[in-house]
Amino acid sequence: MSNIFIDINELIGNNIRFIDTRFDLGNVTAGREMFDKEHLAGAIYWDLEKDMSDMKSKNGRHPMISKDKMTKLVQQAGLMLDDNIVIYNQGGSPFALRAYFLLEWAGFNHIHVLREGYEEAKKKLPVSNEVIEISASTISPSWKDEIYVDVNKVKKIVSGEMDAQLIDARSANRYRGEMEPIDSVAGHIPTALNFDWEQLKSDGKFLQQEDLQEKLTGLTDKSKPVVAYCGSGVTAAPLYASLKEAGYENVQLYVGSYSDWIRENEIETSN
Repeated sequence: MSNIFIDINELIGNNIRFIDTRFDLGNVTAGREMFDKEHLAGAIYWDLEKDMSDMKSKNGRHPMISKDKMTKLVQQAGLMLDDNIVIYNQGGSPFALRAYFLLEWAGFNHIHVLREGYEEAKKKLPVSNEVIEISASTISPSWKDEIYVDVNKVKKIVSGEMDAQLIDARSANRYRGEMEPIDSVAGHIPTALNFDWEQLKSDGKFLQQEDLQEKLTGLTDKSKPVVAYCGSGVTAAPLYASLKEAGYENVQLYVGSYSDWIRENEIETSN
């Protein structure tokens, strides 16, 4: 079993590198402003769009970053592969899980996501408004490319050439194509199942491992590769992590997601 989510009480007294990933899709400067005002002492800040996405790419709304950009990001943060890293955001948000996925892809060994949000964390952990100076590392990532899926792999899954189950993390009405507030075409990737990622949290916190197992066990074959996707690859990250937490053995993430797929490919509507 994985142990991705961690509770505040498990952190007290430990030597941890904190990464603050607070963000607001409706106000893209809000996360950095929150960090500058106050953050967990010693934390660095990673921005969803400036740091953890390649916004110049046309491969979806929050496209995957390159290995070169990821290498520079972790080097500038002074990170080492064996550091104890804890990522946090507002709580029950997907942004910390995006960072988790990228760090796992880069081969980091001890990565956790704080189950609670910042407001709960600051009640028990020291805070600061100082931006710490960091000595850059010369780390070379140990890439785990098997967890990253691009559109070509998804095409093979849809055609039956590759055996894996796609799981759409968006709401049921978006999956069925009944409404689409963001993308130009409504529907889902053919062959995909649906599991709304909002079910993975309660009261601003991600569920405990046993609750995730209860919700996700039986969704599909646990020994079969499963590929999480959403609209832009962001809210699929909590589903990706929760499937791992629930005991799925081979979990992957299609970062381009539906916004990448619809550029050139057919979709399905209804169930």
